[in-house]
Amino acid sequence: MGNSIAVSKDLSRTAYDHLWMHFARMSSYEHAPVPTIVRGEGAYVFDDAGKRYLDGLAGLFVVQAGHGRAELAEAAAKQARELAFFPIWSYAHPKAVELAERLAGHAPGDLNKVFFTTGGGEAVETAWKLAKQYHKLTGNHTKYKVISRAVAYHGTPQGALSITGLPALKAPFEPLVPGAHKVPNTNIYRAPLYGDDPVAFGRWAADQIEQEILFEGPETVAAVFLEPVQNAGGCFPPPPGYFERVREICDRHGVLLVSDEVICAFGRLGTVFACDKFGYVPDIITCAKGMTSGYSPIGAAVISDRLAEPFFHADNTFLHGYTFGGHPVSAAVGLANLDILEREGLYQHVLDQEGAFRGTLEKLLDLPIVGDVRGDGFFYGIELVKDKATKETFTDEECERVLYGFLSGALFDAGLYCRADDRGDPVVQLAPPLIADQAVFDEIEQILRGVLTEAWAKL
Repeated sequence: MGNSIAVSKDLSRTAYDHLWMHFARMSSYEHAPVPTIVRGEGAYVFDDAGKRYLDGLAGLFVVQAGHGRAELAEAAAKQARELAFFPIWSYAHPKAVELAERLAGHAPGDLNKVFFTTGGGEAVETAWKLAKQYHKLTGNHTKYKVISRAVAYHGTPQGALSITGLPALKAPFEPLVPGAHKVPNTNIYRAPLYGDDPVAFGRWAADQIEQEILFEGPETVAAVFLEPVQNAGGCFPPPPGYFERVREICDRHGVLLVSDEVICAFGRLGTVFACDKFGYVPDIITCAKGMTSGYSPIGAAVISDRLAEPFFHADNTFLHGYTFGGHPVSAAVGLANLDILEREGLYQHVLDQEGAFRGTLEKLLDLPIVGDVRGDGFFYGIELVKDKATKETFTDEECERVLYGFLSGALFDAGLYCRADDRGDPVVQLAPPLIADQAVFDEIEQILRGVLTEAWAKL
């Protein structure tokens, strides 16, 4: 044991010295160990000291089929032995072709063309570039603007970051790509005018998109980017009728509707593509994360035949691509992962158990610090408040002291890996692997109950 601790300390120091971790305050680790995860099994991960943690975020909304799936590792190894790499720049390889056909078969409407990337931000970047060029090819040369929602996160590349509605994330990198405009999101918990009428609220929220299109000029707006359930801010589901109304608005003004399903696809809400859960057909679906359960990186934009049509004529070319897009190993893992999700009935499992997951989390509403529990499928946010009656939120100082200074570390120390975040309002986000059952839900609730009770005392 002594030797493993020494190795652990050395690894942690090396991590601080050389591994620049993403979205991390590196100064936090100058005199503290870097949490280092070495193994996963099912819904759990283990650190370098052997401690077990419940993976309440499926890695990063990714590990749908759970950790330790030998079948996925073997699919990767088999493909790497056969063909480890070849680009899809004017060439094909079998696994990319098979996975594209598989995704097209699951997508709604005429979304039959698949453009592979290596991740979600790249898929969003692809969708914006495609929308711009599509409009140019069809004679609408001034359509380049995009509309997305306040607080929504759509990725870190310059274009995707422009579409992102989180000012603090964008400020260090401005000026960004021009033409990205924001409308209100669907946080009904903080919609006093319509809080008791979800249908009216949905109509109002959708109509804000039309107002923005009209304000900017329909002849300038290329696309609207929306997540089926908005991640940042804490899992905002769409009100009834919202997407039906948005689809009507987009059609009326010749604007493309992009369903950003980087998180929501591949069973997170209980369907392969989340637009099916809410009954709308977009023009483009962006997806990534759960496609391989994270066993190898891949992303995609799934595109309507109508949008693809002008690119399939004469010398028109979509001048865009990624070296590792549609990587043979990732495509092989994606096919094997989809096999598991279907064979083990994990989509139906989420649909069958989502009510139990919600009900278990809603037990926490008896705590004074818990203001709202919201989400869909296996994708939930718990909003924290200072006063349930007034919905008063934390001050910046309280977020720093309670959310970051205590809650994040305390949940992890208690054996639950999840996200405590204040992009928007302070929330705890939960998205366990799709294999999770009532025992996992109960464990999540019990750990949260203990730590949130302590957090309330610190307020």
